Amino acid sequence: MSTKRRSAGAVKTLAPILVLVLAVALTAACRQAAGGTRPAGGTGIGSPTVTPYGYGLVFLGPGDCGSRGRDFREVPCTSEKAAARVIARYGGRPSAGPACPVATDFVLHISESRPATDEDGDGEVGQGYACMRNLEPPHPGDPGGGGGPHTVVGDCVRNASNGQVKETACDGSGTRAPEFEVASAVVHRSQCPPSTALYVQLGGERPVGCARRV
Repeated sequence: MSTKRRSAGAVKTLAPILVLVLAVALTAACRQAAGGTRPAGGTGIGSPTVTPYGYGLVFLGPGDCGSRGRDFREVPCTSEKAAARVIARYGGRPSAGPACPVATDFVLHISESRPATDEDGDGEVGQGYACMRNLEPPHPGDPGGGGGPHTVVGDCVRNASNGQVKETACDGSGTRAPEFEVASAVVHRSQCPPSTALYVQLGGERPVGCARRV
């Protein structure tokens, strides 16, 4: 018989924009319990250095697009350099603000700075975070995609360290093969089917993920 494990809530890693960026992410995301992420530990992304470069009233506002790579910039969505679009933008810290939409592929953490250009000419870009969606596949935030800030039904996870798990692509394209798949979401553990081998923290109205071995 499979030994059911108690998975620790994981929070997706936010990688620095100017200082941090999450991407997977989160394949990385604003997942939410998003964090070490869900069951346990989310997928972290790189740490590109972002140079604020705005086209709108707000740096990386809703509908704006950003480039790819360590020198992350805001660019016109029609530019050949555009790689991802902002689907939601919030001020403050992700841990204290609204969760990113489920379709988020990765989250950019925007730290306070004094760039050469900014949204209102005051020399600063306020702290906040942007929920990003890739303009083209892959989409880590989609079910089974292996990342994003949320863990949802259809996602797969693998064992990590300290009794935690991390999300990985269900098709095996990730660096590690999947071990469990979240087959359903329920309100209480007792509602999971007998085949459940792992409980995963999802958040929302049905916070318990019932995962089976794959």
